[in-house]
Amino acid sequence: MQHLLGLYRASERDIALILQEAAVLKPALLSSPPQSFSFLNGKTVVLAFFENSTRTRTSFELAVRRLGGGTLNFSAATSSLQKGETLLDTIANIEAMQVDAFVIRHGQSGAAEIVAKHTRKAVINAGDGMHEHPTQALLDMFTLHETFGRLSGLRILILGDILHSRVARSNIFGLRKMRASVSVCAPPTLLPVGIEHFGVKVFADISQALEQCDAAIVLRLQLEREAAGFIPTLREYNTFFALTDEALSKVSHKIFVLHPGPVNREIELSSVVTDRDDTSGKSESLILRQVTNGVAVRMAVLKVLFHDRA
Repeated sequence: MQHLLGLYRASERDIALILQEAAVLKPALLSSPPQSFSFLNGKTVVLAFFENSTRTRTSFELAVRRLGGGTLNFSAATSSLQKGETLLDTIANIEAMQVDAFVIRHGQSGAAEIVAKHTRKAVINAGDGMHEHPTQALLDMFTLHETFGRLSGLRILILGDILHSRVARSNIFGLRKMRASVSVCAPPTLLPVGIEHFGVKVFADISQALEQCDAAIVLRLQLEREAAGFIPTLREYNTFFALTDEALSKVSHKIFVLHPGPVNREIELSSVVTDRDDTSGKSESLILRQVTNGVAVRMAVLKVLFHDRA
């Protein structure tokens, strides 16, 4: 792999290799103190985030440090972009300072791919517009594999704002390549046109969707992308599509719950379900485990990319 721009083009082998590397690296991450490596010794990774982020930016920074590298945090708000400099000129100037890789989050779909075509350095897509967010999907898949011992044959439901979600797209592409069965459930206005062509089953009723899944990836209602304009009211969305104990009470088996964060509590996910870690209940939250796994998976991505470019 030269870049990680999305999972649409990633092979099953690429995905499996990253998940295997993450499994090897995670015990070192959990040791006390966490074990560090020298895979990125002398390397500098630029965290070029043109959108806000907590989990993704922080976990990439930790991942680089655990691998022995250094990070350069780029702030669009205080850069020459505010003076009219283009994205590609910005990247070219930073590359000229002899950095080694770019982790890019950008509000425009395709931004990471454009950058990859104009730099000799490795590019990792940390989320671009409504396109893809591959490392989030990889950490979701790693968490699911850790929980179930497999991905093949799992029934995974993606619930919520599919239309605006780059996480949903990367998960659909990645999970299906790993031979999991994927379904989606959302109001019709929050489903992309032609979603059935992605090879997923579409549900309009949350009870039916939950009954036919092993785990649910609940998506944030993306209010900053005007998602609220696609539904009558937040209360109505919560009544019919939120994952709550009431919704789970109608299901005959246990559901594992994932969420990419941040959670809009009491909108798409109730606080009770968000925080439940009771292994004997009707649901179990894997959300904080996802956050931990995000560091291991991003360490694995960086290790694989730098190894392949050596």
